[in-house]
Order: sequence, then structure tokens, then C-alpha cells
Amino acid sequence: MSLFDQFKTEIKGQKIRLVFPEGTDERVLTAAVELAQEDLVNPIILGEKEAIVALSKKLQLSLNQVEIVDIKTVSADQRVKMIKALVERRKGKTDERTAEKWLQDENYFGTMLVQMGAAEGMVSGAVHPTGDTVRPALQLIKTAPGSRRISGAFIMQKGDQRFVFADCAINIDIDAETMAQIAIQSAHTAKIFGIKPKVAMLSFSTKGSAKGAQVEKVQEATKIAKELAPELAEQIDGDLQFDAAVVEKVANAKAPDSAVAGQANVFVFPSLESGNIGYKIAQRLGGFEAIGPILQGLAKPVSDLSRGASKDDVVKVAIITAAQALAQR
Repeated sequence: MSLFDQFKTEIKGQKIRLVFPEGTDERVLTAAVELAQEDLVNPIILGEKEAIVALSKKLQLSLNQVEIVDIKTVSADQRVKMIKALVERRKGKTDERTAEKWLQDENYFGTMLVQMGAAEGMVSGAVHPTGDTVRPALQLIKTAPGSRRISGAFIMQKGDQRFVFADCAINIDIDAETMAQIAIQSAHTAKIFGIKPKVAMLSFSTKGSAKGAQVEKVQEATKIAKELAPELAEQIDGDLQFDAAVVEKVANAKAPDSAVAGQANVFVFPSLESGNIGYKIAQRLGGFEAIGPILQGLAKPVSDLSRGASKDDVVKVAIITAAQALAQR
């Protein structure tokens, strides 16, 4: 069973409410209707109702199974309720006037629906840049307990092979503590995706075979991750070169005492540039499907689409987001 077939089976009929702030985009509206018709998600579409209805007629889509919310015409009572909830969530950092202005933006409005429990997750980014999706999530939903930062992972899949690569999307400057957080987050993501995590903390060194500050950072990150998540201590190891992490023969030679080397399926890169380059090499030369980015470390699931996403990409990301939401129930 493919990853998405597996998730479809799990989320079907669970009535998971996802909000789509970009309801006047053809790809998003078509995907939302498809998800609703397959009983995979209960979509909440944000946008001007007349425009959405007109687009649905053009595309010959039925809106019977989706909820449309025009943020410009919500009731005064609902708006006041959301403003008060936003101000309270911001703990004095945002006043009512600013909150009201923020809620005129689809991403802030959608994020507040998630924060207030009216939706279980959000999918955005088909039209908006990453910052417009991530910023409201960090300000309003915030990070999960035990996480100080978020990160972006990709599920790399080919046939029955399935791996997690992180961070490939969010943190430019990764210090030891951030790398440790990414390792723990990625292990939890792996579990959601049916992977029993074996986490390799990647470096150009294996068990101190090379020296330098970059190697020491990975070694320190490994130590911190084990201390922060002792239940994962035997499932995280580093510093490991990529070949030592995945090839048993190399692992036996370079890291014979490691419980991860030669068996790794979760790869934590020491920098964003190496992670981004690594997943694209696997995708373009290795023939792996890159599923993501999956935002890790948020208290509730929010997913960021690429602005070049297809309708099928929107469907897949929504299915992943619904699976994350189901795991949090």
C-alpha cells in the first residue's frame, strides 16, 4: 500500500476539518471539492463567496460538500469573538485594532480557526509565499510543548523505500540545539508516517574521523537530542557520514557499535543548504518522490504549499495534514 493509500484509509470518514485560505484559486478549490467528495476531509474554503461560486461553475464543481466562509462578511459576534481570542493568545503583544487588521487577511483568519478549534489544520501557500503561511502559525498556534523552533521535513519515497529528510526548508542557521530539536521532531514525523525511526545526525565525519567546529556541532546536537528525548536515545546517533548511515558494510567498518549506522531512515542535515541540496539530488537523480515540506514542531498542523503546486499536490499535502491532525486527536 502506498503512503497516500495508507493515509486515505486512516482519514476516510473521520470528518477532519481543514481550512483552505486560498479558495479562489482553481487548484485549491478543485482539490478541496475532490477531498470532500471522497470523504477524506471536511473543507472550509475562505474567499469571496460570489467569486468561489462563479469559479465552481466555470470548473463544473459541486460545492454541496464544502463550507464557504467569506471573511469580509462574517457576523459581528464572530469577529468580536475572534479578535478577543487573538488578543488573548498574543498575551498583550497585539491590541484589538491590530488583531482586527490581521483578521482581514485570509491566512491569519484561517490560522485563528485552527487555534480556536473550528478547524484541525490549515493548507496554504499556493498563492502566498512561505512567510505568509508560517508567520501567523508561529504567532498564533505557536510551537508544540518541548519545541522552540519549527522545521521543514520531506518524506522521500520510492517503491517500498521511505525516508525522512530534515531540515530542508526553514532554518538557515542551525546550531547544535536547533539540530537536536529537528532530530526529535523528525523522529515523531517518521512515526506518523509509519516509519520506525533510526535517526542519523549527518556530517562529513563518522565518529570523530574528522575534526573541526562543524563536526563538534553535530556531536553536541546528538548529545542534546538524547538528553531531551531519552526514549529515543537508542534511535539517534551521530556524527555519521551518509554512506555510514545507510550502507551496512560501511557502517561495520566505520561505526561498528552504532545501533543506527547502516540502518538509518531519518536523516538530519547539519545545515539548510545541505538538506535542501540533498533532498533535491535524491528527487532528481535518485528518482524519489519528495513529499513536503511538512512543517514540524507546531502545536497544530499547518502546511505550506509551493506556489508552483498542482491540484494533485494540494490533495497530497491536505491528506498529510489530515493525517497529522488525526494523530493529534
